[in-house]
Amino acid sequence: MPRGICRRHGPDISCSCGMGNLYRFVEPVTLYLLKVRGRIHGYDLTGALNDTAITDSRIETSALYRALRRLEESGLVVSTWDVSGGGPARRLYDLTPRGEEHLAEWLLVLERMSRSLARFVADVKDVMVKQG
Repeated sequence: MPRGICRRHGPDISCSCGMGNLYRFVEPVTLYLLKVRGRIHGYDLTGALNDTAITDSRIETSALYRALRRLEESGLVVSTWDVSGGGPARRLYDLTPRGEEHLAEWLLVLERMSRSLARFVADVKDVMVKQG
């Protein structure tokens, strides 16, 4: 089955956007950003998430908020309402110690996955060279 055409990168660039149902790793990137940036508004996480994304795919805001909700329900993230300043109240998110532990677990998973992907890429290159 051929890859789809990515509206963002166009038909001439192979990117993960057009490759079908590719998990976008929203959770580990969100945990990482909370670790690096500390307490932050969800809106501010949105732009940072796409700048730090592991794939070429654009991460939708709704995916971020779903991940934040799951992380908070699991005790990995806490949120408080920020009512300072003008405008409506906004949630501030922060990483918990359990969230830091979970980020360390993600690091192990991603390291293992990275090694597996590197082996796979090397195998595919080898087959492509041999079979032309």
